[in-house]
Amino acid sequence: MIQCRIFETKLQCGGAAAQLGAELIRTAIKERGEAAIIVATGASQFEMLDALLRLPNIAWNKVTAFHLDEYVNLPITHPASFRKYLWERFVSKLALPMKAFHYLDGEGDTHRTLAEMNATIRRFSIDLAFIGVGENGHLAFNDPPANFETEDPYLVVKLDEACRMQQVGEGWFKGLADVPTHAISMSVRHIMKSRAIICTAPDARKAKAVHDTVHGPMTPNVPASILQKHERTTMFLDRPAASLLPKA
Repeated sequence: MIQCRIFETKLQCGGAAAQLGAELIRTAIKERGEAAIIVATGASQFEMLDALLRLPNIAWNKVTAFHLDEYVNLPITHPASFRKYLWERFVSKLALPMKAFHYLDGEGDTHRTLAEMNATIRRFSIDLAFIGVGENGHLAFNDPPANFETEDPYLVVKLDEACRMQQVGEGWFKGLADVPTHAISMSVRHIMKSRAIICTAPDARKAKAVHDTVHGPMTPNVPASILQKHERTTMFLDRPAASLLPKA
C-alpha cells in the first residue's frame, strides 16, 4: 500500500520526506547500531537532499549508502553524472563522513561493476530507499516494460525515449542525441526489499505517472506501480503532482 502525503510546495514536500527519512535512519542506528540506505538523484530529489543535510543528530558515520542508478559510459566530470551529483549535492556536505558510499561506476567494465556491486549489496539489509518516479512511471532506470522477475540487485537497462527526453527537459543534456542509451540500475525487486521506501515526486509533469503508480493496475508498463505491494512506502507530492489523484 502506498501512503500519499501532499504539500503545497516542493520545498515543503522535500522537507517532510527528509524528516521521515531522518527518523527512520536514526531508528535503524538505535536498534542495530548502523543503517543502510539507497539514495536517488534527479531534479525531484533537490529539496529532499538539501533538507536531509541540515537535519541534526544523524550519525552518518554509521550509515552505508548505495547509489540507485548511473549512465553507462558517461564521464564523472559530465554535469549529468549521478556520481558527480551525489558527491556535490550530498556526500561532500554531510556533517560526518559516511561509513561507506558505494557509487556505481558506469565508465569502465560494466560486467565487473555489476559483479562487484551485486556481491557487495547482498551483504546488507536495506533500511530505507530514497527514490523518485519518472514521467514514464519508471522506478530507478527501469523503464517500461520493466523486468519484475530478475533477482539481480543491479542490471544494465536500455533507456526508452520518454526517459531520455525527461533528462533533456530537466536540463541535464542539450539534446536527445547526447543522452546515453543505457544505464546501470538497481532492479525493481531489490528496491522492493527495502524495509521502508520514501518516494519524492513533485511537479505537474509527474501527475499521470503518480496517478498510475498509486491507482492504476500493477504492471511492468508502469514500473513504479509495483510499490502498491510494498508495506511501507510513503509518497511525498506537491499539489501539481497530486492533481490527478482522487479527491479525499
